[in-house]
Amino acid sequence: MKKPPAGTATHLIALDIDGTLIGRDCKVPSETVQALELVRASGHHVVMATGRSLVGLLAAARRLGLTEGWAVCSNGALTVRLDREASSGYEVMEARTFSPGSVVRQANRLLPGIDVAVEEVGWGWRVNHQFGPGLLNGPQKLTPLEDLVAGQASRVALHANQVTDHADALRHLGLTVTPAGHSWLDVTAPETSKATALEQIRYLLGVAPERTVAVGDGVNDIAMLGWAARGVAMGHAPDTVLKAADETTGTIADNGTVPILLSLVPAPARRPGLSPLGAQLAAAVHAAAEREPGPLVVRVWHGSSPDLAGCEVHTLREGRWVWQAPVPAGRASTMRDVERAAREAGLTYPRGEEGRRRAHWRTTARGPRSGSAEFELPLTYA
Repeated sequence: MKKPPAGTATHLIALDIDGTLIGRDCKVPSETVQALELVRASGHHVVMATGRSLVGLLAAARRLGLTEGWAVCSNGALTVRLDREASSGYEVMEARTFSPGSVVRQANRLLPGIDVAVEEVGWGWRVNHQFGPGLLNGPQKLTPLEDLVAGQASRVALHANQVTDHADALRHLGLTVTPAGHSWLDVTAPETSKATALEQIRYLLGVAPERTVAVGDGVNDIAMLGWAARGVAMGHAPDTVLKAADETTGTIADNGTVPILLSLVPAPARRPGLSPLGAQLAAAVHAAAEREPGPLVVRVWHGSSPDLAGCEVHTLREGRWVWQAPVPAGRASTMRDVERAAREAGLTYPRGEEGRRRAHWRTTARGPRSGSAEFELPLTYA
């Protein structure tokens, strides 16, 4: 069984969405969100890798609290950078496209009247027939079949009973054809998968291959599970997916992704009774100290309201402060909340010696964000 080395070195965790983070009831368990925030606070890279379109990815990202960082959608056809400050909320970093004419015409010959959808990145779909509720993410625009084949496409969805029986015939066209159930095929450019997109992200982030983890439940996750040093299948996954994985976790009903995420979080941050803010501060500080012991600060800044607009932990390396990890629960809290959470997590910080002994926050040397001052507080172990 392939396993990443023990410890808290930075990992890349690739996560499928549907059936892995979100169940059929479309609910997002609070335990899942808290575990994702702890993993991020530990300094790891969380990358959603989904078959959803970009529109569907963005909707899930908001609900999961993953509105910053890298993501893969459309089964690897699109690689994006999520950025909550951007007007669109994202930037497309790579789009793998192909000419859809051959596959659309062939599919229509094999199954006359087949439902065809061509993804319009960031908006929705062009379709020859209206797809039923819940089948596509985003709006649909009825388009004559001859117009669907014009130009380039990132993904084509084919929907008809037993369409998967014709998957091999469509693969002979040289494209990537991925089944999803008996009535659905996704078609993308040649040699496109979640794994191909994730490998590029891994390289750009500088994460070692042995520090990769992937969790998924579908046939479109098989390549991703094989790519990761630690490929984890959800307990409800079909046999083909279970066989491709290194290990199996619980089902989506059991929140099976949560224990995998928590296995990457330092033990002090998993102590029962900690508040989310206290646990995240503990995760960030302990992970940073284990990677490279040295001075640490929690850095905060305000936006247009009294509550904090952001909270991060930084470490001192070679004479300069380096970003270590976000502290998601610090957003919308206060500086006093951060102080209380630090004490709760067993961390100390400089305080005055008389009177109310308030914390010694200091203004940072860097410029303010969002037009507001930025402050930092040194943290050490109690």
